[in-house]
Amino acid sequence: MNLSGLIRQSWAGLRVLLLFTVILGVAYPLAVTGVSQLAFGDQADGSLVSHDGEVVGSSLIGQPFDGEQWFHPRPSVAGDGYDTLASGGSNLGPESTQLLATVEERRAAVAEENGVDPADVPPDAVTASGSGLDPHISPAYADIQVNRVARARGLDPAEVQRLVDEHTQGRTLGFLGGERVNVLELNLALEDLGSS
Repeated sequence: MNLSGLIRQSWAGLRVLLLFTVILGVAYPLAVTGVSQLAFGDQADGSLVSHDGEVVGSSLIGQPFDGEQWFHPRPSVAGDGYDTLASGGSNLGPESTQLLATVEERRAAVAEENGVDPADVPPDAVTASGSGLDPHISPAYADIQVNRVARARGLDPAEVQRLVDEHTQGRTLGFLGGERVNVLELNLALEDLGSS
């Protein structure tokens, strides 16, 4: 191949590279972003949750809540707990003695904290999700926390249970997964109840 042929092929390759850079690196991402903003604006922006004009979290990502006055989320093994940069599980298998010991420790702690029998502690109270960032708990886990939260806030347990019931979401599409309660949204409703 002579020099002019090499230059011609290089120039053709450069034009293709520039064309695909514009199409796939600029036009396609802008189109996808535009469609997602129009069709699913809240989700595309991260499903941010605001309270009193301040962003306090996302309805899609769990966060820790400490103290007797809050509903507690599932345990998290993502980094130091709910670390979005270290999303993931513990990689411990169901036969791991370390995992089994951790689950039993968590079961005893949750039972004592909430004044229930260890046999009544639901699985999601003692096991982390695969991502470590699950924002939901089961209604069963929320139910065993009602009396503790009501006592800590000086509220009627029936009023706190009503909030749990109002914030219980059904199965996705009516048949996928189980019922769930978003801990952040429940705690914000609880905070609003206490301040009204």
